Amino acid sequence: MIQMTNVSKWYGPVQVLNNASVQVNKGDVVVVCGPSGSGKSTLIKTVNALEPVQQGEIIVNGIKVTDPKTDLPKLRSKVGMVFQHFELFPHLSVTENLTIAQIKVLGRKPDEAKTRGLKMLDRVGLMAHKDKFPGQLSGGQQQRVAIARALSMDPMVMLFDEPTSALDPEMVGEVLDVMVTLAKEGMTMMVVTHEMGFARKVANRVIFIDVGGRILEDCSKDEFFGNPEARQPRTKDFLSKILQH
Repeated sequence: MIQMTNVSKWYGPVQVLNNASVQVNKGDVVVVCGPSGSGKSTLIKTVNALEPVQQGEIIVNGIKVTDPKTDLPKLRSKVGMVFQHFELFPHLSVTENLTIAQIKVLGRKPDEAKTRGLKMLDRVGLMAHKDKFPGQLSGGQQQRVAIARALSMDPMVMLFDEPTSALDPEMVGEVLDVMVTLAKEGMTMMVVTHEMGFARKVANRVIFIDVGGRILEDCSKDEFFGNPEARQPRTKDFLSKILQH
C-alpha cells in the first residue's frame, strides 16, 4: 500500500529524514515512535506530499507521490489524515465539516455526502452532536469528528499524526477506542504516537526513528516490546524511559 525507498529530506541545512525506507502492506497498523524532533510527523506527511522530499521515492497504492505529474489533490482525497489539533472548520457545523470535502473534492451530491458523513459520525459515537459547532465539543469529541471526516472520504489508508497528544488524559481513551476498532476492521494505518499501550494492543509493526530522521528499528510489535535485548542501544534507552512508568 505504501512503499518509501531511501527518502531524505532537509529543512535548509538540517536533515530531518535520512535514507528512510518503509513498506506498509494492506491492513498493516504501523506505529511510528521516537523522541521529539526525530522526524516522525515529517515521515508520515511525506506519504501524501504534505511534506515534499528532496531524495527518494514514495509510492502509494501504485501512485508515485514523488512524480511531479501526479495529481496530488486526487491522491490526498484517498489518504485520510488526522492531525494533532483536529483542524476542523470552526465556522461550520459538524455535519458541514463532514460533507464539504466530499462535495468539493469527490464531487458527491450533498444528500449522498450527508448520508455518508452521518454514517461515519454514528460510527465514532457522536450522532447526537451533528448540528453542533466544533467549539461546542470537547477535544476528544472534536478528534473523533476529524476521524469521521477522514473516513467519509473512503480512504485506502489512514495517517494519524499524534492524534491524542493535544487531549486531556481523560479523552485519550475515547479516541484510541475508535482507532482500535478501525484497526480491527482491517484499515491500513500509519500512526505517530507516544501511546505505547495502543502500540502494544493494535500495531503489527513498530518503527523507531531517532533524531536526524534515521530509522533504527522496523520490526514486529512482539520483537520491539518482547525482545529489548535485540534492539539498538538507542532504542533500549528510549524503551527503558517510557516503559518503566
